[in-house]
Amino acid sequence: MSNITAKLVKELRDKTGAGMMDCKKALNETDGDIDKAIEWLRKKGIASAEKKSGRVAAEGSIGSYIHTGSRVGVLLELNCETDFVARGEIFQSLLKDVAMQIAACPNVEYVSIDEIPKEVVNKEKQIEMGRDDLTGKPDQIKEKIVEGRISKRLNELVLLEQPYIKDSSLSVEQLVKETAGKIGENIRIRRFTRYTLGEGIEVETVGFAEEVASIKSN
Repeated sequence: MSNITAKLVKELRDKTGAGMMDCKKALNETDGDIDKAIEWLRKKGIASAEKKSGRVAAEGSIGSYIHTGSRVGVLLELNCETDFVARGEIFQSLLKDVAMQIAACPNVEYVSIDEIPKEVVNKEKQIEMGRDDLTGKPDQIKEKIVEGRISKRLNELVLLEQPYIKDSSLSVEQLVKETAGKIGENIRIRRFTRYTLGEGIEVETVGFAEEVASIKSN
């Protein structure tokens, strides 16, 4: 496999407008051949999707998904640019797939990294900095280790960073970009809510001995 340099990734980004990780994957898939990488991105719809990402997506649809057994439910707002596309089969299929993805990811709380509050990031950093296995390590090494751990932890909270449940070679972000390339419009996951049956309800548990004593007293 060819050595994929940062310079080569930047060149591909400049030519296509695609994201860094998408460019790196395209170059890996094509052994560092930039022309083939451009073609790979276009086939995936990623190059064209990135160029559309700045356009306003104010139409769309609100979808729902109830998991088997009716114990987990999801409400999701997915946006596109026109009502015509929102009613289409491709968009509606994406809406259902993303809602199903959210149902399968109980730890996901945010759509993107940018949505994570600063206080959450700082709290995670404090937790990681206090771990015993970092004791005695130089500050520079400690910072790098903590940075990697925090990045991994934050990604676990973000929907777009999750491996797609129907194809783990794709992230949810890549799935959205590919779909945007197919339909020719910007697509944006705006917000979601995940419900778990009984979540937040405090249930009083009574031990067997207490239950027997209660029966006797009555």
